[in-house]
Amino acid sequence: MGFPFPYESIFMIITFCLFSSTFAQQPYIREDNTDCDSKHNESSALGYFCNGVNRSCQAYLTFRSTPPYNTVIAISHLLSADPSEVSKINSVSKNSTFETNDLVFVPVNCSCSGEFYQRNASYIIKSGDTYLALANNTFQGLTTCQAFANQTGNPPPLELETGQRIVVPLRCACPTKNQADVGVNYLMSYLTDADDDDSKISEAFSVDNELLLKTNLLSDLDNTIYPSTTILVPLKTPPTPSNSQTIKPPLSSPSLPPPPPAPLPPSSSSKSKRTWLYALLGAIGGSALLLVLGTFVFCNVFRRSTKKSDSVLVTKTSEASGKVQKEIREFLDSISDIAQPFKVYKFEELKLATDDFSSSCLIEGSVYRGQIEGNLAAVKKVDGDVRKEINLLQKINHFNLIRLSGVCFNEGYWYLVYEYASNGPLSDWIFNDGKFLNWTQRIQIAIDVATGLNYLHSFTNPSHVHKDINSSNIFLDSDFRAKIANFGQMRATQAKEGDFSLTSHIVGTIGYLAPEYLQNGLVSSKLDVYAFGVLLLEMLTGKEISVLCEENRNFFSDGLSEVIADEGKDSLRQFMDPSMQGKYPSEFATFVVRIIDSCLEKNPEARPPMDEIVQFLSRTLSDALTWESANNNTAGGQSSRGALES
Repeated sequence: MGFPFPYESIFMIITFCLFSSTFAQQPYIREDNTDCDSKHNESSALGYFCNGVNRSCQAYLTFRSTPPYNTVIAISHLLSADPSEVSKINSVSKNSTFETNDLVFVPVNCSCSGEFYQRNASYIIKSGDTYLALANNTFQGLTTCQAFANQTGNPPPLELETGQRIVVPLRCACPTKNQADVGVNYLMSYLTDADDDDSKISEAFSVDNELLLKTNLLSDLDNTIYPSTTILVPLKTPPTPSNSQTIKPPLSSPSLPPPPPAPLPPSSSSKSKRTWLYALLGAIGGSALLLVLGTFVFCNVFRRSTKKSDSVLVTKTSEASGKVQKEIREFLDSISDIAQPFKVYKFEELKLATDDFSSSCLIEGSVYRGQIEGNLAAVKKVDGDVRKEINLLQKINHFNLIRLSGVCFNEGYWYLVYEYASNGPLSDWIFNDGKFLNWTQRIQIAIDVATGLNYLHSFTNPSHVHKDINSSNIFLDSDFRAKIANFGQMRATQAKEGDFSLTSHIVGTIGYLAPEYLQNGLVSSKLDVYAFGVLLLEMLTGKEISVLCEENRNFFSDGLSEVIADEGKDSLRQFMDPSMQGKYPSEFATFVVRIIDSCLEKNPEARPPMDEIVQFLSRTLSDALTWESANNNTAGGQSSRGALES
């Protein structure tokens, strides 16, 4: 039986809007970046909607170099990016200075914050700063005054307090399902210039023009591009430096606000508003339709997949009850069919990869080295239910967190397949006389760990605490970049600073546990900050915390800075790793000691958040790179590392 005319028409409209609007990605901001009083998000002024396949992803920002933000380090600090990643993607050294108005690519991790995607940066207010000036001048349109106001919940103030530290929500987004289906892997927030149009941008980045327009909800009849705004560029591969020169704009004064764009004719404006009204109604109706269709499809597909996957997923054993086995089968079915990051392996595949779990493939404990489809992997055998941990790992994705790529269940044991970190745990490198890390490598590793923790604390929803940060749970890849591992104790916690949860189950590594956790069972992100301070102390001294406590019992009672101050500056040398003495200025170590002290504060609320620690350490790394460059001291460290790798 067909629909009567009105319902059939509505159904067609809903279907069209469902697939062309809800999944099409994001509206272009147009000229709304200067309308600070506007609170609507019809043109994404508040941010790009969190409507992608993943809640976090690798994304790219662009930035036009202008003094004082014209070096790799300065741009990285401004946008809270990794200087190593910025230098790598732009094919320059970490100490490089860009020409004025060069287009610089900035890799970032983009995550959902509420209903919008964003990358949070940290900025200290200077005299004369306003949200409008920061958005359109300092950050060149990578944020908006509306986004600032939305984040604080207050109207944008006319004046900001000098010296105040604020969070800057930078505009980024993750691909939607229909974009991923056509091969889009990344979205780049491209900063437009007065000479830009959609054809020029498409040609510069080798992107299909129709796809570019659809990504930003534009069309051939509505494709006006305004200067100093962001337009999302869909990319199959990361951007390359050649593009930045292709689309390099003429020189312009960075200190002046962008000229106001020419107003649209009234008829075009009215048409745009009507289009948004139709899109909104269609999206609401489409969402309802999607819910109904999704329920029907899921029930049918899930029922069929259960029968189809029995032989692949789980073998019944006498050790587990039928009920548990059924739950495990259903769980594996769900991640096999729905959770794209994971693969459900057959046990025979893992036996083949690890030479039947041979002792020659044993790394340590119950972790084996395996080779799967030509790539090395770490296979961890676990006795116990890890479904909660697997569910958690589905929701996190960050370069500095070890990636879980697959799972298997066989005869009562779980097998977790992780990416392989070829240089092993950090503990092997700071407590082993036969291995050596130079100063910049140690600081870069510390930045990596702090960045990974900052992601867990600030960019997961809900916020998470790792609870077991130590040198054995930090692994180094072939480039000596750090990745946090072992998430078995991680738990969700309160997102707001100063909020705590309680537990009576105290677990963790002795020496790394914060006093409020040991004494009262208080759980917050400050646990990880404390443990990070201990880790940083071990990296500085080359000694395990248990040894340090035996040698210097007043470390934690008086504070490391106080101990050094009382005993004189020369006493700093007795705490440092002997292999590092004389190879870097003592001022570097003194600065790191202050960071350690702040992390080890007895009062958890006095400890700094991880984003501040990332900023402090990034400055230290910048100073170290400048010093190394000036003193030509890099060759020795690199040759040592090369010898170790060979």
